Parts: sequence; C-alpha cells; structure tokens
Amino acid sequence: MTALNATTALYRILDANLDRAREGLRVIEDWCRFGLNDPRLSEQCKSMRQTLGQWHRSEFRSARDTEGDLGTGITHPLEEVRSDIPQVLQANLCRIEESLRVLEEYGKVYSPEMGAVMKQLRYKTYSLDSLIMRSSPRHLKLQQAQLYLVTSPSETLIETVEAALQGGLKLVQYRDKNVDDDVRYANALKLRELCHRYDALFIVNDRIDLAIAVDADGVHLGQHDLPYAFARKMLGPDKIIGRSTTNPDEFLKAMAESPDYIGVGPVHETPTKAGKAASGYEYVQYAAAHCTIPWFAIGGIDMDNVKAAIEAGASRVSVVRAIMSSSQPKLTTQYFLSQLQSFTASGSAS
Repeated sequence: MTALNATTALYRILDANLDRAREGLRVIEDWCRFGLNDPRLSEQCKSMRQTLGQWHRSEFRSARDTEGDLGTGITHPLEEVRSDIPQVLQANLCRIEESLRVLEEYGKVYSPEMGAVMKQLRYKTYSLDSLIMRSSPRHLKLQQAQLYLVTSPSETLIETVEAALQGGLKLVQYRDKNVDDDVRYANALKLRELCHRYDALFIVNDRIDLAIAVDADGVHLGQHDLPYAFARKMLGPDKIIGRSTTNPDEFLKAMAESPDYIGVGPVHETPTKAGKAASGYEYVQYAAAHCTIPWFAIGGIDMDNVKAAIEAGASRVSVVRAIMSSSQPKLTTQYFLSQLQSFTASGSAS
C-alpha cells in the first residue's frame, strides 16, 4: 500500500467512525432530552457531539467515497429490528463505544492528541451507558419523574393520592410514622395497587420490611435509617432506594453508596421535619452543580415558591402539604408539572 493510499484509508476510517459516533450520540441525546427529561445528561451528550465535530476535519470528509464503500451493502437481520426503547439505547451506546475505540486507535496515527481525546470520550460513554442502561423499567420511570409526592396522615389519603395520579403524578412515597403496622400495611397495599393502576412508582418511607411485604417499587432511607447496603441486599438490584441529604457532606456520603436518587433539603423549614434547619437554595445550587443521579428538592416547596427552586437549579421537586392539604390535588399536581416541564423545555432547548 502506498503512503497516499494509506493516508486516504486512514481518513476514510476516521470519517466513518466520527459519523457513527455522532449519530449514535444524537439518538441517546434525544432520549435523555425527551424521554428522561434530564437536562444534565442531554447537555453531556451534546457536549460530546460538539467535541467530535471539532475533530471532523475537512480532509476526512474529502476522502469519503460512499459509492465505493463496501460496508454500505453489508447488514445483519438484528439491525433491522428494535423491540423496545432499551434495545435502541443499548444498540446505539455500543455503536458509540465501538466507534470511539476505532477513533482512539487510528486517531493516534493522525494525532496523539486525537487519540487521547477519543479515549476520554470513550470513558465518558461507559459512564453514560451505566447511568442509562443500569435502569430497569422502574429506573427509567424514576428518571422521567419530575414531581414526587410524599404523603402525610390524612382522612382522605387514598382519594387525595388518586386525584394527584389523575393529574399526571408518577412517583408516590407513603410516609406515616404514627399508625399501627396493620393500618400501615393496609394503606401501603391500597396505595401500591393504586399507583400501579396509573403506571406510577410506589415507594415506602423507612420500612424495608413493609416495602417487601407489599412489593413496593422501593424504599426511601433517612440519614439514621438502616444502612443502604443492607437495604440493597434485602430488596435486590431492581428496586429503587433513595436517600435523604441535607448538606454537601451528607451528599458525598450518599453518593458513595450509589443510591438511585437523593432528596435535597429541606429547602425551607417544614413541620414534616420539625426542628430541622432549612438548607436553603444554596444547597439546591450545590446539588445542581454536582449531582449525577436523579435528585429532588424537598422541604416546604409549594405553588408560590416552586419557581424559585427551579431557578436555583432543581428540575425535580418533592412536595407534601402542597398536594396533601390541597382542596384540588389534581389541579395542584398539574400546576407543579407544568412549571417543571416548562423548565425542562427551556433548559434542554438546542
């Protein structure tokens, strides 16, 4: 092979794999944007695409020979079928990873810097793969949930939760520390059945045994509850485990445990956490800058201040009294969702 032919072949390899990687990232980015409503993951995909675009040099494009490319006529039956969205995501994540490996190896020939950049992008893709594909159907629902209702004791508990579900709520936590276990079990069973009827997730506060007893989708643990490792051992890999955090130190400890989501707050003082000082919007801003998993701002958030929480960086919020004490829980739920979805639309615009 002559030097000229070798250079042309190199450029064609780089061109083809830059195209593959960028196309695959666009598929993943659109799911992060429209499916998961996750502005951070969307921005990460977009940034990676832009980095690849900066390396897509004109000499690579000039070497392109689509008509003479033998690969355009090669296909496989599995490429023609996608049975569900997870299969689409997995196929494209693999496509990105394979392309980046090729770009890393051949990129070293073109430029050592190119090889190094592609190596870092490959590692980022592995992390992206883990964040997206470790998700069971439950975890995909969690990624998409923007509003989280934590119940409080109420004579109209079931009716209020159902109204919120009718308003579009997709995530409910049952919390009641002041009733006997037989009542708690009966309520949890009713709420789980209700949530699943509306295709929503049902989480139990604190009680791993109760979560197992009613086959809940997961459990939420406070700072002084049983250890995360024990909860994961008891619940298995597919159930959701959340963790409360009130400051950056607790945030770092929680993230080291790898929970599925965290609570961030209390943003305001609230009777739900009597005596707990508010963490304020500063901690919301900290979470927005550092958290790589779903997180929910919580604590005294209502219809009057939800916009302030959103402006501080929250794309997901958790509420208690704002819905549980509302005379129109369905409309209240719809209001919260409209505010959060407006943020997502503006934050993810490109």
